[in-house]
Amino acid sequence: MTLRYPESKMQLPPGYRYPEGGFKGRHILDMQKCAGCSICAYTCKNIAGAIKMVTVEGAFARNRKRIFPQIDYGFCVFCGFCVDTCSFGALNMGQDFELSSYDKKQLIYSPEQLTASAGSSGLARFIVSRNGAHHRE
Repeated sequence: MTLRYPESKMQLPPGYRYPEGGFKGRHILDMQKCAGCSICAYTCKNIAGAIKMVTVEGAFARNRKRIFPQIDYGFCVFCGFCVDTCSFGALNMGQDFELSSYDKKQLIYSPEQLTASAGSSGLARFIVSRNGAHHRE
């Protein structure tokens, strides 16, 4: 399927996951679920090296070490292995895929930036049926 991007953008339903692997957009972090185990950073280390664990101020019941993932989208390949290995369900893939920037420093997302979910402002609607998936403008 082809859309005339960026004039026409696809709007995906909330929580959309295509059966053959799922949608892989920007990461969404739930800081209340994250235990700071660093398994996401270890998984990413040999693939892209995009995740670095950083300390965040504040008190978190599950994460006493107060370390959370920081993702550099200049290196991320959106493979989703970090999400698959997170046994606490704290890291997910969102629908935001427009991450381009003129400054490489803006591609580094802090844990606070990863908690904010960006909405999709699409013009085309994505429809999933038993026979497959298609879009309708």
